[in-house]
Amino acid sequence: MMTRKLPIIAVATAPGKAGVGIVRISGESLGSITKALFQKELSSRKTHLVTLCDADGQTIDQLIAIYFAAPASFTGEDVLELQCHGGPQLLELVMKRCLELGKDDELVIAEPGEFTLRAYLNNKIDLAQAEAIADLIDAQSEAAVLGAARSLQGGFSEGINDLIEEITQLRILVESTLDFPEEEIEFLENAQARQRLAAVKEKLQSLRNGAKQGKILRDGIHLVLAGAPNVGKSSLLNRLAGEEVAIVTPIAGTTRDRVKESITIEGVPLHIIDTAGLRDTKDLVEAKGIERSWDAIRLADLVIFLTDPNSGEDGLKERILSELPPKCPVLAALNKSDLLPSGSVRTQKETILISAKTGAGIEALKQKILEIVGWNGSQEGAIVARRRHLDCLERASEHIARSEQFAANGNNSLELFAEELFLAQNHLGQITGKLLPDDLLGKIFSQFCIGK
Repeated sequence: MMTRKLPIIAVATAPGKAGVGIVRISGESLGSITKALFQKELSSRKTHLVTLCDADGQTIDQLIAIYFAAPASFTGEDVLELQCHGGPQLLELVMKRCLELGKDDELVIAEPGEFTLRAYLNNKIDLAQAEAIADLIDAQSEAAVLGAARSLQGGFSEGINDLIEEITQLRILVESTLDFPEEEIEFLENAQARQRLAAVKEKLQSLRNGAKQGKILRDGIHLVLAGAPNVGKSSLLNRLAGEEVAIVTPIAGTTRDRVKESITIEGVPLHIIDTAGLRDTKDLVEAKGIERSWDAIRLADLVIFLTDPNSGEDGLKERILSELPPKCPVLAALNKSDLLPSGSVRTQKETILISAKTGAGIEALKQKILEIVGWNGSQEGAIVARRRHLDCLERASEHIARSEQFAANGNNSLELFAEELFLAQNHLGQITGKLLPDDLLGKIFSQFCIGK
């Protein structure tokens, strides 16, 4: 997929019935395909009402065709978009006919993400913008939509490119000092290298903070409700979801498998998993549910450990807490506060007192969840970021920190200073795709849908 120059075709709209369905074709030259389809040439960037017929001359559909001549198109190649009626079988017939008439031009069905890949390879967009297209389609909240749109418009890339340029200018000063040592310039002082490096470090940290927020917007928070049976986990899930998505009964062990629900808090997607109560059991079905509960806990961004002050469980709470994965953040919540006399329960500072039944303490719980996962509450100017972006920013930050150490040692360490700047620059370049291995590039675009 990385190197083929064949014209490609795919349905660009989602599966299922719709008023309109779009078939997209892209290639280095589509003149002969267009003429074969409609027996005439189409003017660029104008709509044309045309009829597509089968091999026997029977009408398949009357549709709107729009032709975009290269390079003024999404992919940078010639692009033909056919706006048909949106029946799945009809779109299949349109695709089949296009492939028949495009056979001499070696028209083939596109691979996942191949249209966007061609746009990237033809310098219409960079890699961060390409990923933003997929993120915009998959956005789970209004804030995620706006963040992905900012990334698509180049907001994230602009910050990265500005930082790369500042590092480049700093490298030029360092390299020139290495090339002309006879100048005997006190480089670090005269060129204000330390001040420039401090500015780079500050901007990089700002980008890291923004990317962390962006990853929360993109992926959401995977939250697991855990605890002993009958402490109110399902009731809390229903309270957070605003509807009865889990069965609630007084019988311990009612929940025997994971129940999942997604909500948003302040625009942040929250994926909640209600788990089976954690206890020793000889019931094979319940035991399987408890095993799945531990699997969910190990993959969580946050675990809410729910307890009941009236449960009277002898040592079970401590045993469950001791078995939780050490790197998994845990928020302790004491449920059923509505059953207790006011002021009768003393909780630890880290424990939140709630009532899933009445809703008491639920708003405080939501805010605590956002605080623990690192959401700062600001959506203005937010961008959507991926784990890959965060990894690159973190590695770049490590190299900038090392370059600071070498800068403090004076001219004797300028070669190492320059090398650390170069490595930081490389990691930043991987975000926009300027310095990215082909195998990773192929993996990224393979996750797109076919029509993109």
